Amino acid sequence: MTGTDQTSVDGLDLPALERFFGEQVPEFHGGLSAELMQGGRSNLTYLVTDGQTRWVVRRPPLGGLTPSAHDMQREYRVVAALADSDVPVARAVAFGGADVLGVPFSVVEHVDGRVIRTVKQLHALPDNEIAHCAYGLVDVLACLHAVDPGAVGLTGFGRPQGYLTRQVQRWYDQWQRVRTRELADMERLYARLAAACPAESGASIVHGDYRIDNAILDLVDPGIVRAVVDWEMATLGDPLADLGLHLVYTDPVFAPVLSGSAASTSDRLPAPADLAQRYAEASGRDLGELGFYLSLGYFKIAVIAEGIHARFQQGLTRGTGFDTVGLAVAPLTAAGLRALTHLEPR
Repeated sequence: MTGTDQTSVDGLDLPALERFFGEQVPEFHGGLSAELMQGGRSNLTYLVTDGQTRWVVRRPPLGGLTPSAHDMQREYRVVAALADSDVPVARAVAFGGADVLGVPFSVVEHVDGRVIRTVKQLHALPDNEIAHCAYGLVDVLACLHAVDPGAVGLTGFGRPQGYLTRQVQRWYDQWQRVRTRELADMERLYARLAAACPAESGASIVHGDYRIDNAILDLVDPGIVRAVVDWEMATLGDPLADLGLHLVYTDPVFAPVLSGSAASTSDRLPAPADLAQRYAEASGRDLGELGFYLSLGYFKIAVIAEGIHARFQQGLTRGTGFDTVGLAVAPLTAAGLRALTHLEPR
């Protein structure tokens, strides 16, 4: 790992972070080293240690083109709130303001386990374990959606009423902010989503970016989720938006967003219809409007991919694998138009 002789580690001011740890983290024993972790196309994520204890530090990206998508305080709040629930999360440790690193940031415990990011990593597992993992993730999603926000102190964390209408408008507004090109399909998709927007199916805590590589899995049993991570888009809203996006991540057109080998796109995972059925059984929710939620998921991830692509073009990304992200935007948008009609088998 990088030593403390450096004053910064790719976006981290280590001396400033050490002072913060000394004041806010009781188990800190002095001296930090850090490295930028792989994974994550948005907030920067670091593994830091004092040689005895390991933590994870997250901060916004260097190019804040979509400011509402990088609210570190919201992310920290929901992780802290879920600590005593049945939803597995990393223990919240401390939250720092812009006076320390120049941007808000969060510190959580490091959770031991495996993170499956690539198809190769997933395919190292037997087929039965892959299915066990996929269904385990769906079960945890249903568990999250069953949590009473008021019971964990998240009343007012979002505005569930009108959530879908606001989502459609929010992501179109983000498109206007980050776009690097004209895309007629994006305009058509926005218009069709706005016209087809149904009433909300319900209200719950939604993760907003739920996929296999945003979960830390047990080292022995990959069907056990040790922690769900990357809560930067969490809010209160329609739970089926989470499900729709989770299913969108199984589409191979998403693969370029994660360097061309996203584990979620493997054809050895259960089919999207089977995952949806598992969710329906676990949650008791009606999936009659699933086509809309799939389309919304494609719309959202296409805009996010364009934002990442824009930061890459400006030289503001950190890490590797960003050169392929822009290739996903048009196919994702086209898939969103198709999804409004029916759930296509892959």
